[in-house]
This record gives sequence, structure tokens and C-alpha cells, in this order.
Amino acid sequence: MDVEELRAHRDALGFVPADSVRWLSPTQLVRTGVKVGLSTVLADFDDRREVQASLDGELLRLPLDESNAAEAWFDYVADIGDGFDTAYTVAWLLGRDKLDVRSADESYQLPRGSMLVLGGDEVYPTPSARAYEDRMRGPYRCALPQADDEPLLVALPGNHDWYDGLTTFLRVFGQQRRIGGWRTEQTRSYFAVQLPGRWWLLGIDTQLGTYIDGPQLAYFEEHVTRKLQPGDGVIVCSATPTWVDTAVDDIDAFNSLHWFDRHFIRTRTVPSTSEREETGASIRLWISGDSHHYVRFAERLPAEAPESSRRQLVTCGLGGAYLTATHAVPEQLELPPPSARAHKSDVPPVVFDRGPVSCPDPKTSRRTVWRLALPWSRYWLPRRNPGFGPLAAGLQVVLYLLTTFVFGLTQGRPPAAAVRQASVGAVLQFDIEALVAVAIAAMAPWVFLLIRRRSWATPSTAVVAVLLQAAVALLLLTVVVLVPWPASWPDWLVLATCVAGTAAAGAVLASEAFALYVLTARSGRVVEWQTAGQADEEAKGFVRMHIAANGDLTLYPVLVDRTCHDWKLADLPDGGVRPEPASVPTPRLVEEPIVIARCPGQPS
Repeated sequence: MDVEELRAHRDALGFVPADSVRWLSPTQLVRTGVKVGLSTVLADFDDRREVQASLDGELLRLPLDESNAAEAWFDYVADIGDGFDTAYTVAWLLGRDKLDVRSADESYQLPRGSMLVLGGDEVYPTPSARAYEDRMRGPYRCALPQADDEPLLVALPGNHDWYDGLTTFLRVFGQQRRIGGWRTEQTRSYFAVQLPGRWWLLGIDTQLGTYIDGPQLAYFEEHVTRKLQPGDGVIVCSATPTWVDTAVDDIDAFNSLHWFDRHFIRTRTVPSTSEREETGASIRLWISGDSHHYVRFAERLPAEAPESSRRQLVTCGLGGAYLTATHAVPEQLELPPPSARAHKSDVPPVVFDRGPVSCPDPKTSRRTVWRLALPWSRYWLPRRNPGFGPLAAGLQVVLYLLTTFVFGLTQGRPPAAAVRQASVGAVLQFDIEALVAVAIAAMAPWVFLLIRRRSWATPSTAVVAVLLQAAVALLLLTVVVLVPWPASWPDWLVLATCVAGTAAAGAVLASEAFALYVLTARSGRVVEWQTAGQADEEAKGFVRMHIAANGDLTLYPVLVDRTCHDWKLADLPDGGVRPEPASVPTPRLVEEPIVIARCPGQPS
């Protein structure tokens, strides 16, 4: 059965299986825009992290059997709270006692982790108690109804969790309640977990930007910084891969995390002297979601250095949200960038090189973004986003009425008479003049900005959107003029036919024009629409990690190429039911396991 059929069993399941969010659906755009706008304005006035300082904040530990406490397995997954098919496919794999996976060269059996780390965006599009229940709690409760080992669950909020100021997030994850077999213990939106083998896992909450609040820093100083020993290894989870943002959008995006590394991991203040001392510890792995793909960067070291001594930067946001592109991700990063405020002239930046494998691979990524503008594709913009076609049709009807009115004025005739009697030359001349006028009007704000700043500024790509929609409107006007209207038809019938034809053709052409505009974008929010508008539900996964007895950390990036869309109901011992895949998903590794030594230079 599909999701629609599963919804008929909502009472037995205890939640309503949800469809994936259609991000470019007009109603969704409005709802999300309002929520984002309010949360952004109020973020500085309603920062719940300051209030959390009054709550107990303890250091967390894994529930390990003493006989096997020298090693541990745990999972990292992010961007999970989307449609049921994608979220539950991943959750079902996470809840299995063990997974048999293959890489290109070898087979592995990976036991379920003693801890599940949620790396952000546990709900889409905006948070509410109902949304968390349907998109996160319900699916994960069914994926692991109970577990004797009681694995720990820790969660880091992403920007979508922050849109109500963390109110619902803290109710779900901060009150030490169970979610099926997983148990939550954190009381704040950030956490520190002491792992075996002298490893530490930190989850840093940077709200809707990169700011780390004072109480959070005090928490990490008390529970981590003061306890670090030479040779300790640290894993840092952040809500966004700011290391990539430094090369794409904001050169200073990594500054806060770099500052945290310098002042809370690599060094600390000696209480008796107030001087700073080296801790001897280091961050060996930075990991994040937010971008819904898998990309890894490895520290560039001399060729003779052991592979395991390289620090790693991993982005893995494959937990359920739409798949995003990788072809624009840079091949190399310098952290911090030489021109960033955090850079010190006497300290060269660390260079990280992009790994050889990503999901999707750059070639596939570059090809699939064009599906948004292919009318025969199931990922075509108006087909994938309900309501977009009617919106485009309505816009073109309005533009048709406006252009025919202006055209009639230029011809000295009423609009209907102008449409019926104008020559081809007259309408083509009007098209050219109107398009030039629209271009001038659209570019005017940019010209005024140049004059005011007296320096170069890149014009907004919105100009392209305006010109394309104007071109569609003028094309439809030209077609209407070329139609040989019967002389017996009254003007109202001509007008009604034109409006109906404009609506039908406009729904297709204006949608296509908008899709092409989205594909021209190279930065900013519009770039995200290239993949958000497709809501691609395939290629989902997570990272399973293992700390070995010798202290090495191994990453196993798990991927299932095809999401399950066909379900059956299975009975539970307590009398309930849960969905199970009609055909078991076959996971594989995105790339060969990545080994990270706890101490730099230590052979694995």
C-alpha cells in the first residue's frame, strides 16, 4: 500500500503518514515565508538558548555493556522530517539490529548504534506538535518500537526547528521522553557526549545563523574543555556546513566554529593564572546536514602522512528531505579563508580537498537539475508543485488584460478592436517597445544602487524572472492578434476566448519561464529551488560510525538508492501495528569506509 492507503490506518498507527513537502507550491511558499520572516525578526528577542541555562545540563554517556565498553557504534542522520516514504525508509534501516552492506570492494555487517544523533531539521516545513508527531516521532517510534539496550537519542535543531523559537523541539527532545526504543536525555538544544576510546561528541546550536550563546559556551567549558586530555579526539556536529559556505556565500561563515575550536578545544583558560594552555586535544571530524547530499572533504597533508591522520569535513543530509545538487560544491576549501576576519596573518589556513565520491555525483547532479524545466519529466515544476500552474495561469491572465489595454491605447482603439484589427507589424513593434520598457524598469533599482554606492554590484537575477514573464505575456498577445477572429463573434466572446486560451497556455509557458529563471541562478535562495522544486525522494541514507578498541573512528556512509514506496502492516507484540517495506531496501556504502585516527599522525 502507498502513503495514501496508509493514512486510512492512522488510528492504529498513532500518526498520519505525510507526503513530502512541495516547496514551490504557492500556499507552501506563503506559509513558510511568513513563518521564516517572523522567526528571523524575533530571533534576537526570543533566544530560548539563554532560558535553557536554568535547566540542568549534564554530560551524556552511551548505554554500553561493561564487557564491551572499549568500543561503540552510533549513527548520524540529518534532515529527516519530510515525507513518510523517505523518512521511514531511513528510520527503518536505522532501527534494524544489523545491516549487511556492500562497498565497491567488500561486504560489511554493521550493528545498530548505541546512540542516534539527529543533526538538524527534524521537521518540515515548520514546527508544530502535530508536524513532529507525523513526520518524526511516529515514523521513528514504528521503526524501533522497543529495544533492550535502550539506545540514546540526541538531537540538534536546524533552521526549520527554530521557526517557533524551539518551543516544540524542546518538548519533543528536551523532556527526557522515549521515542519508541530510543530514549532522550538532553535538556537543552545542544549536548556533549563522552564516548569510549577518549572520544567526545559535541552538538553545537548556532540558532538561525552562526552565533554561539554564552550559556552554551559555559556548558561546553564545564563538561568538555576542562576535562580534555592530550590525544583526545572530538567530533563536532553543527546544524549547517559552514565550511562550504565560506567558499560559496559567506567568507566568514566558519568563523564562530573556528573560534570555538581555538578557545574551547585546542586551548583553555587556567583558573589559577587566567592564562591559556594547550589541551592537546583536536577536532578530528566536523559533520553536518542541512545540504541534502553527501560530500566529504579531507585535510591536505604531506603524501607520506597516514590517510587516517587527516581531519574530515562531512556533509550528510540524506535523512529524508529532497536531494540537492553537488556539482557546484567547491573542490577545495581553505579554513579559515585568507580574507576572513578569523584569519591570522601568521597562521596559514588549513587546506581541505573534496573527496572523490559524492551523492549524487557531479555529473548526475548537473544533469538532473534540468528536470525542473522538462515538461515530459515527473519532476517538472508545475507537475511536482500543486497550485503552481494555476498561479502562473492567473498571472498571465492579469498581464494579458494589462497588455491588451496598453496595446489598445497605442492603436487608438478599444482592446477588443485592437486585438481583432491590428497588423502583425504593429503588434511586433509594440512587443519590442514594451520589452525594452520592462527591461529599463526592472534594471532601474540596480542602476540607482550603482549610483549610490559608486561601486559595482551584481544585478539581481529577479530581472531575468521579470523579463521572461513579460516575454511570455507579449508572445501570447502576439498569438491572439494573429488569430483570424470571425466577424460574427461579439467582443465579449473574443475576450472570453482570449482569457481562457491565455490561462491554458500561460500555465505551461509561464511555469516553464519561471523554471528557466530558477536554473539561471548561481547563488542565493533561488539556487535551492532548482532541487527543492523537484522534491526528489530517492537516494537517502546516514552515517554509521564505529570507535574501535584501538581508538580509531571509522565512518560508514550508508545509502539506499531507491526509497520504499510500497508498504505492508505488521502486527506488534503489544497489539499495535507498524509499517514494513513490501520489498526490503538494499543499502550500500557511498564510498569505502573512512578511518580517522584519534591522534594526528597516529597510524591506523
